[in-house]
Amino acid sequence: MSRRCELTGKSPMVGHNVSHANNKSKRRFLPNLNDVTLTSETLGQAHRFRISASALRTVDHRGGLDAFLAVAPDTELSTKALKLKREIAKAQTAA
Repeated sequence: MSRRCELTGKSPMVGHNVSHANNKSKRRFLPNLNDVTLTSETLGQAHRFRISASALRTVDHRGGLDAFLAVAPDTELSTKALKLKREIAKAQTAA
């Protein structure tokens, strides 16, 4: 399981631990990932995602999963989220 947000594409970053004596050693900054279940209002289905805490706040701010996916760039989304985005767009055009 990769340490990558399925909605925003956030992944680990690299940097240094810096001591008081200014010694530098490599470290990784991991994203704060959570397993959540988000519901699509258009499809009426629940979907499980592994997303960052900031992505969860953004989904709530934009008004739900459907609204978030409508404006999310395709390059940042995982294959599962991209497939869901297409299903939602198809259902909205049919309605």
